[in-house]
Amino acid sequence: MTGQVDWSRWTVVLLKPDCLERDLVEAVLRRIGAEVTLVAVERVTVADWQIFIHYWDLFVYRHRLDVDVAACLRHRYCGHEVVVALGYNPDTGIDTATRVRALLGDFDPSTAQPGTIRADLGDDSLTAARREHRLVDNLVHSSDDIAAAARDFHIWFGGHRATDLLHPPTLADSSEVPIP
Repeated sequence: MTGQVDWSRWTVVLLKPDCLERDLVEAVLRRIGAEVTLVAVERVTVADWQIFIHYWDLFVYRHRLDVDVAACLRHRYCGHEVVVALGYNPDTGIDTATRVRALLGDFDPSTAQPGTIRADLGDDSLTAARREHRLVDNLVHSSDDIAAAARDFHIWFGGHRATDLLHPPTLADSSEVPIP
């Protein structure tokens, strides 16, 4: 089933521990839900394999970071809850991942453009994170591109759920997805 999916219409959104700690889940999902249809929203307790695969790129470029990537990811994510959401956009043209990433803003909340989620709701900075030898808290992540949407779906929802979740929403599906 996942091989037949038009991934340009899908994205996976990860609301990070700092988003949950600051009680911003509803505010963030409301803004994302205004741009794309949220098909599923679930709380997940993060396993180490999930976060290490999800952030594989941090390991590839760890020489550029002044942190112990594995230790930071374990400390911040493993055993902690996150909220994952599956977003769908029926419109053609700009792919869903690109659309949602523009809404999030720059990964550093202190340099994100006003009007983006990270600029409006974020309270951390890359400067502070580097000073404290940690990764920046920036509330939310979404799939980088079409390939990442497929990978992120398998990490957070599981390929076995493709039949249940990866179908264009109907009018009956368009009612508000409950926030866990």
